[in-house]
Amino acid sequence: MCNLYSLTTTQSAITELVNLWRDDTGNLPELAGIYPDYPAPVITKAPEGRVMQMMRWGMPSPAFALKGKKTDKGITNVRNTASPHWRRWLGPAHRCIVPFTSFAEPRHVNEEKPTNVWFAPAGPQETLFFAGIWTEWTSVRKLKEGETTNSLFAFLTVEPNGLVGPVHPKAMPVILRSPEAIAHWLDAPMEEALKLQRPFPDDGLKIVDGPV
Repeated sequence: MCNLYSLTTTQSAITELVNLWRDDTGNLPELAGIYPDYPAPVITKAPEGRVMQMMRWGMPSPAFALKGKKTDKGITNVRNTASPHWRRWLGPAHRCIVPFTSFAEPRHVNEEKPTNVWFAPAGPQETLFFAGIWTEWTSVRKLKEGETTNSLFAFLTVEPNGLVGPVHPKAMPVILRSPEAIAHWLDAPMEEALKLQRPFPDDGLKIVDGPV
């Protein structure tokens, strides 16, 4: 599971790539390490156009996963899009794209502590986008916070491509690059949009030494 990524590009670069109508993130610093439950920029579509805002990483957990627990830390990666829990958020109103410049997958070797392997775009476009979903939700994320209402997001995963698979054979994020793919994810009917839940081309990514 991808539980760490970075975003170190400029807001103006993101605006140009996705034709933002409004940026509500303020003065956004470089984010070299975005972890679960951290705030991160997410792009949704309003009636007037595309809007970028900060959300917490981790969608509401299914009820069965919360039995006996006092907090819901959220689900960061969504694979089973046939589940009723997720399908309620797969319509255009709850779809989003999540900009990133690199992401990490854990490499497990025998009994040793996992180490992160970082992947970044291989072509001239330095910022790509995860295909995500979002919602506004009231829950207890942390006991010290109590009950809070937050905008939450997660992104879809799929079987890994030939580059990610040797490191993390279970899954990789669903990645979008072209304006056409982004528009299709944000606007298309559910079954058409879910055709984008496929591995990113092997030559579209490269392994790098750390977050970029």
